[in-house]
Amino acid sequence: MELRVGNRYRLGRKIGSGSFGDIYLGTDISTFEEVAIKLECIKTKHPQLHLESRFYRLLQGGVGIPVMKWAGSEGDFNVLVMEDIKPDNFLMGLGKRGNLVYIIDFGLAKKYRDIRGLHIPYKMNKSLTGTARYASINTHLGAEQSRRDDLESLGYILMYFVTGTLPWQGLRAATKLQKYERISEEKMATPIHKLCMGAPSEFAMYLDYCRCLGFTDEPDYSFMRQLFRNLFHKQGFTYDYVFDWNMLKFGGNVPKDPPPDMVRPDRRATVVNEDQATNGHSKDPPDANNQPQGASYTDPRVAEETPASVNRHHRTQH
Repeated sequence: MELRVGNRYRLGRKIGSGSFGDIYLGTDISTFEEVAIKLECIKTKHPQLHLESRFYRLLQGGVGIPVMKWAGSEGDFNVLVMEDIKPDNFLMGLGKRGNLVYIIDFGLAKKYRDIRGLHIPYKMNKSLTGTARYASINTHLGAEQSRRDDLESLGYILMYFVTGTLPWQGLRAATKLQKYERISEEKMATPIHKLCMGAPSEFAMYLDYCRCLGFTDEPDYSFMRQLFRNLFHKQGFTYDYVFDWNMLKFGGNVPKDPPPDMVRPDRRATVVNEDQATNGHSKDPPDANNQPQGASYTDPRVAEETPASVNRHHRTQH
């Protein structure tokens, strides 16, 4: 017996958990191509997979956006079938696309403009949405999120990459709410120059800029890209599209040309993501019609149900 979805994809072993669901390795029974299958129980209180598939449809064809193979319902589950991925949010491609960074998991992505093209309104008393470790200060204070918050979160992630730790990591408290409050207090009490100590000055300049942005301000993306592009060249690097880990794994025997659909470095887009998040559903379920785009976060709470009710088929020989 085997499990199938969409009458085309064979469900394999579980490879991870994403926001609101589990991720399984799958196989296209026609082409034998490996895919990733994300399942979300239809009965979940706050379904997100349909919204996530809508964002993938909007972003299809963009550099670093995985191909969405199929989306729909099967048995007791909402299903999203993607090209083969790993259970993280920033993924390296495979084979000839091993130098492309893919961005996945848009379950809590939100639009920052409404259908009229107007910026969403500023609101307070919002519950924390995202990962507390990387959340912006305004998010901790209960403000509605916008582009500035994604960029500030990205700054914290970059500093984590550079230093391996953040000052508000490892804090303990009796409850999650108290822990979030301690993280917020430590974050606000840490000057940017101290946070970025030991890192090139461009990181502090970046975070200073992000924290000065207003809620509706349009960030100067060219300025921010130029900051790190200048640092990149100052450090003696070149845009050869070969990463250090590829050098270690393949001994440098990897293609140095960009993938065919790669855009120039100054045209790349970045979306913030990470693990261990809170989705704020207890007070503030996402509104699919009024959500700022940009950030995508992961929720630790996943569907407890097993995919037992997905259509079953007898195994066939190919």
